[in-house]
Amino acid sequence: MLTGVQVVLLGGDARQLEVIRKLTELDAVVTVAGFDQLHTPLDGAVRAEMSDELFDHADALLLPAVGTDDDGRIMAVFSDRELILTEDQVAHLPKHCTVYAGMAKPYLRLLCDKYNIRLIELFDRDDVAIYNSIPTAEGAIMMAIQNTDITIHGSTCMVLGIGRTGFTLARTLQGLGAKVKVGVRREEHFARAHEMGFEPFFINQLQQNVVNIDLLFNTIPTMIVTAQIIANLPSRAVIIDLASKPGGTDFRFAEKRGIKALLAPGLPGIVAPKTAGRIIADCLSRLIMEDTRQRGNGQ
Repeated sequence: MLTGVQVVLLGGDARQLEVIRKLTELDAVVTVAGFDQLHTPLDGAVRAEMSDELFDHADALLLPAVGTDDDGRIMAVFSDRELILTEDQVAHLPKHCTVYAGMAKPYLRLLCDKYNIRLIELFDRDDVAIYNSIPTAEGAIMMAIQNTDITIHGSTCMVLGIGRTGFTLARTLQGLGAKVKVGVRREEHFARAHEMGFEPFFINQLQQNVVNIDLLFNTIPTMIVTAQIIANLPSRAVIIDLASKPGGTDFRFAEKRGIKALLAPGLPGIVAPKTAGRIIADCLSRLIMEDTRQRGNGQ
């Protein structure tokens, strides 16, 4: 249980509703800001305005998937007010407080470093990333179905990157009857992809491998689907880029060439917010419990 643990939650989307539900079930004291336009009960959480005093007694500060932007703004879909995390607010956090976000940009990292506040990026964790790869794969396939006039079954699909998301996506496409080509950088990934029945190739051979594909899914967050690659794609191909913004595709050239290219980061929160919220809530509750236990043991 989290009885007496003070949790401050700022902004977010429908995923945070699951987090609030889980933490209040565990008897945490949950205070939220950025939910003034939500007209349903918040499962025992207390609504508050953004103020320095809100942070004074926080044991945990919970931020959305992208903690803040480069100016401290916090995404809050249930509010029409701008939420900004300021340096003064971070300075008010107790030294034992932990800040949790899906991922952190330099603004948040620098503030936590300056005030010696521990920062945990949930999406860096293998457990969260692997669980999240399931709704990501489903969302990517939903987009593919919506934006093509062919079935996944019998199509030729390419997945760039065989990390946590790429592996789940390639396996799901294969299960639907697609021929799956996988672009990898490391020999052990080439071997694993071959063992799984995919058609692997090394990324430096990408240009010659795209000449006859129907769907290209990118998970690599660097510019990899360049103009030279797009020039070799058949005109029927659709690109779905799952990498974090700005993605790894030359979208300008794709539009010029007449090839449909879609940037689709953050799919779990869009296609399955309840499931994605439960994934985050389960991880957060375990981490906060561990942190509370360590503080209780004087560590």
